[in-house]
Amino acid sequence: MLAAALSGPLAAATPRPAPADPVGAALEPLLAGEFALQAGRLDEAAASYLQAARAAGDVALAERATRIALLAKDDRRAGEALALWRAQGGQGLGLAAAEAVLALRRDDERAARRHLRQLLSAPGDAGWRQALGVLGAGARDPQQAARLLERLLDDDAVPNKLPAWLAFGGLAQGLEQPELVERIVAEVVRRFPGEPRVGLLRASQLRDGGDADGARAILADLAARAGGDAELRRALADEYRRLGDYAAAERALAAGPQDDEVYALRAALLAQADDKPALTRLYEELRTGADKPDPQRRLLLGQLAEFLDRFDEALDWYRGVPGGPQRWTARLRSANVLHELDRRDEAYRAVAELQGDAAAPDEARRDAHLLEAALREEDGDAAGELEAFARGLAAFPDDAEILYARALSWERRDDIPRAEADLRRILVAEPDNVAALNALGYTLADRTTRYREALQLIERARTAEPDNPAIIDSYGWVLYRLGRKEEALVELRRALTLQKDAEIAAHLAEVLWELGRKDEARKYFDQARKLDPDNRALKRALERAGA
Repeated sequence: MLAAALSGPLAAATPRPAPADPVGAALEPLLAGEFALQAGRLDEAAASYLQAARAAGDVALAERATRIALLAKDDRRAGEALALWRAQGGQGLGLAAAEAVLALRRDDERAARRHLRQLLSAPGDAGWRQALGVLGAGARDPQQAARLLERLLDDDAVPNKLPAWLAFGGLAQGLEQPELVERIVAEVVRRFPGEPRVGLLRASQLRDGGDADGARAILADLAARAGGDAELRRALADEYRRLGDYAAAERALAAGPQDDEVYALRAALLAQADDKPALTRLYEELRTGADKPDPQRRLLLGQLAEFLDRFDEALDWYRGVPGGPQRWTARLRSANVLHELDRRDEAYRAVAELQGDAAAPDEARRDAHLLEAALREEDGDAAGELEAFARGLAAFPDDAEILYARALSWERRDDIPRAEADLRRILVAEPDNVAALNALGYTLADRTTRYREALQLIERARTAEPDNPAIIDSYGWVLYRLGRKEEALVELRRALTLQKDAEIAAHLAEVLWELGRKDEARKYFDQARKLDPDNRALKRALERAGA
């Protein structure tokens, strides 16, 4: 046998190979992993990164391999990478969170619960925030997340900190688990008696349950006790806004400390309420002492005058902004006001002057091109809109903001090839531009049949921002278009848990409709209508479903 022959003197004289260079051995799979990531092929990236981590014996590479494998939903490789990460000395909250996510994927809720308890027992706030993220984004479905949260409550694992309890209460609301929310509210009341922020959670629970009057009663009591607590008053205003009661939201802010930021919030709320008398009172209040050349105050007064359709006064305020960064915003707003006054030639001259002002910062000059395009679109001047974009790109070649705006313009006109071309131009200059990756992937998924290509683009965006609800929505939508409807349902539910949005709700409703769950679908169609009845995705979904 060859082995026997090599066991004699000849074998002893044969030089042994030099020890392998771990860096060199890891380089090829590492490069392959990066190329696969750039192409949106997460399964290949997961395999290559795991190979690189094994070759290099590097804890950071093992962590990276784990995260990519989890994102690729490759549970086998994720388990191997996790074991490698642990063996190479990995520890801390990131490791525990990854362990919890993988356990949830494997339906090992006992192990997931153990890792979540580890996170929740960590000092500071980072641990419970990680646990919140695992339950919100790592669970297979809302029911699994709700079960784990309930068991953690049974274990008394949530730290005795009000922000943590409020956050988990908000998660329970997002998961649409009213009984669980009620349990958390009761526990918060017991643990933090007299704490006004507990009332906010209770009010939001009543709002979600359809009891708007009950929510308003709690908020009114809180407002009476808020005093000068600016943070609480902003939270009250936000809750009133969610109820659609913009006037009450403005009153909550008006009763506390005032500065220009609060004044601006009040003005925006009153504008949403279309409460011209209250806007007028606020405007008159702010005019007192406005002879002082304060750029921020004069800019705000100009915006208020715009809300009130006092365009001539708005123009005077904007032109009176003496300097500072507000000056450039004021010049843009002046052009918009001139357009509102039907002084269109002057409006376009104003934007042209700003476009050519060498003293203006690049961002202001670029925004002047974008404003001109928006005004041309409003005038129904399609050729002028495109010319404005073209001149903007001549001045700022391959500017991502202008290309993105023009791509959206092409998409509105159903010219998908040109929309795609502009988004790809962004990606040539900025291969990791997440907004462009997501927009192009979603456009291909929604408006073409190039679903595999769309998936790769969205996977690249997911790699950069795995918890971004807009990207999760795009991912769910492309899964639906690929016929993977049950997987799509999981992702779209996750996205809606993270962000209440009309387009996400419409997508979820359409998938449910296709699955024959029409009563549940109608619930989400109704939710989308309440959020934004004019949403284009909602209108298309309703038309396709015939709902």
